[in-house]
Amino acid sequence: MNVMLTSVGRRAYLVKYFKEILGNDGKVFVCNSDDKSIAFKYADEKVISPLIYDSNYILFLLEYCKENRIDIVISLFDIDLLMLAKHKKQFEEIGTKVIVSDPTIIEVCNDKWKTYRFLIDNGFHAPMSFLDINEVIEKISERKLSYPVVVKPRYGCGSISVAIAYDEEDLRYLTKKANEDIANSYLKYESAVTNDKVIYQECLIGQEYGADIINDLNGETQNVIIRKKLAMRSGETDIAQLVDEPNIKETLIRLGKITKHIANMDCDIFLVNSVPYVLEMNARFGGGYPFSHMGGCNLPKAIVKWVKGEPVDQEIISARTGITGYKEIYITEI
Repeated sequence: MNVMLTSVGRRAYLVKYFKEILGNDGKVFVCNSDDKSIAFKYADEKVISPLIYDSNYILFLLEYCKENRIDIVISLFDIDLLMLAKHKKQFEEIGTKVIVSDPTIIEVCNDKWKTYRFLIDNGFHAPMSFLDINEVIEKISERKLSYPVVVKPRYGCGSISVAIAYDEEDLRYLTKKANEDIANSYLKYESAVTNDKVIYQECLIGQEYGADIINDLNGETQNVIIRKKLAMRSGETDIAQLVDEPNIKETLIRLGKITKHIANMDCDIFLVNSVPYVLEMNARFGGGYPFSHMGGCNLPKAIVKWVKGEPVDQEIISARTGITGYKEIYITEI
């Protein structure tokens, strides 16, 4: 069985996880839009792909998968998810299973305003969110909202241009900066569909958690693994402890059952006075997954077994609690 990871970027650890599972029974292929990816060092095969929004991107992947008999495709990048989701059937026609949720749920996850509306409409707690800076200023004057306020791209990832405004001067400056950052980055592609490119959110005070909501390939919720964030770096969890938080788990099991997403959904949650507030949903492997893997969860193994039609024991997608993980930085040569 051959597995391909698209938009692989820095996720070298996922290459290693899948290689351990496949052993001599298959290869791990990776692609990225440039060769500046550490994952290229560890993959069995690598290729530079067109940019995601290139008209030849899907055709390139289809031809590559057919030529190399790729059984499974998994994307590790938000923008890529929607493109693959829309063309999922074309891959199935050549015998390739794309592990991706339906386009509707990908759109909800990628658009932070749609995320907010989805959560509120389905009875979840979420930080108050706004698209209009004037509405934010009005709510503050009415004492229905207070500084600080989080300012960030509506279609964002990797913590690009996420900042906190402590007064109106900050708010206006950070709005201008966010719009400039969006225009000068890959965020401009998804953001092009709307004039409201920036979202403003209530700044919650509480403990932050991350979680993996694990669904099978039919969208049935199997487990939730929760990690308490102890340190962050560049928008990703740097130190975390695997914990048992019943309030959060109950909330996220319900969320997984409603989204019916496929495989992993990486979530950010704040626990405020014992009430879980869902901040973000990412329908893919997130930067916090290695902590779950460290605790004994092996979602790559589960995915391979699900594709093969084999049963997956609960222990394969479970993790021990009470252990703390630290991400390590080291230099390697390619």
